[in-house]
Amino acid sequence: MPGSALPQDQLSPAPSSSPASPPGRVRRELSRPAAFAALALVFILFMAASSAPSPLYVVYQQQWHFSATTLTTVFAVYVLGMIAALLVLGALSDHLGRRPVLLAAIALEAVSMVLFLTADDITVLLGARLVQGIATGAAMTALGAALADLNPAHAPHRAGVVTGAAPTFGLGLGALGCGILVEYGPHPTRLVYALLLAGLVVAAAVLLALPETAQRRPGTARSLQPRLRVAPHLRADLLGLVPILVASWALGGLYLSLGPSVAVGLFGLSSHVVGGLVVTLLTVPASLTALALRGWPTARTLTLGASLLLAGTAVALTGVLEHSLVTAALGTVIAGIGFGGSALASFGTLARMAAPSERGELLSVAFVISYLSFSVPAVIAGAAATHTGLHDTFVAYAATVAFLSALALLAQWLRAHRTPTRKVSAQA
Repeated sequence: MPGSALPQDQLSPAPSSSPASPPGRVRRELSRPAAFAALALVFILFMAASSAPSPLYVVYQQQWHFSATTLTTVFAVYVLGMIAALLVLGALSDHLGRRPVLLAAIALEAVSMVLFLTADDITVLLGARLVQGIATGAAMTALGAALADLNPAHAPHRAGVVTGAAPTFGLGLGALGCGILVEYGPHPTRLVYALLLAGLVVAAAVLLALPETAQRRPGTARSLQPRLRVAPHLRADLLGLVPILVASWALGGLYLSLGPSVAVGLFGLSSHVVGGLVVTLLTVPASLTALALRGWPTARTLTLGASLLLAGTAVALTGVLEHSLVTAALGTVIAGIGFGGSALASFGTLARMAAPSERGELLSVAFVISYLSFSVPAVIAGAAATHTGLHDTFVAYAATVAFLSALALLAQWLRAHRTPTRKVSAQA
């Protein structure tokens, strides 16, 4: 389970000068390799928790009788909370340190699990998703920055691989695991949240032993001012990644918000496991791709990712138009591979190109772009599905993602040809 306890031989005493150690007491800290592994598992846990409600949306919709517009509003409220946290808290770990921000985020995530457990109407569900979004936004940049801080010298790309693979793997794990529990377990709208709450308690216990990797520095209050800031020398590289971030995360938003509804409404698949599997078919290939392509040149990985996003979305769209489940599933897997390549190249590049004091802010901006792309089109799709139907909405959405993928390919081609003398030596 994510966040499970680590053996004692992976612990090492903290330096006696550690400010977190009380007088006369030596605090035990995780070794750097153990801390890196623990952070990766906590990253997965947060993302699994964020996607766990996806298979339950159909259940909530049947119990509480709300529209597709309301459904995607529940989805979007989570992203609203996340983006607010990224804007306000994104640089906080650069000032206070990684550990206190992560522990606070876990506490807030636990509050959201309690709200999910007690939810009996749409209002409480909206509140739970909002709190969860804030917790996840606070955690993501601190996790990404801490992984980069702890990245082993002998494997310089490992933090980028984890930052690219953990979100998609966690999303797939949470959706599929919840689907199985809803279909076969007791208390379908409660059990998954109880298990996640237990995982958060274990994760908090482990992170209490996390070594601090960021020096405290002044400016904490000023860092809380909502802003999007990227150091001037990083802006051109970030701008070149925007098209692929938008295309890939817009596709992810479609599957996590409306994917289970498409399985039920367009293909007549009523099993909750299938609802979770729809998300997993996209996200698990993405994670495996991020692992398989580590070490590839960034330009090649970006081109492959955009190409497969375009091809996979087109195949999935063909499957829906021809009412072929196999074709739609195949297209989803292909698009998932493209999603993984895109995430690897994008976040791998971001994790390496910033100095430690710049990582929190840079990752905040990248996550804001990603999650705006993840949520805004999905909300528009939910409203459209209410008025024009699920089939036409999916067709229009998929065609838009295919167009964005083509733009990403064009942007990558232009970037490569505008800087022909620049060595593309960065590894994905």
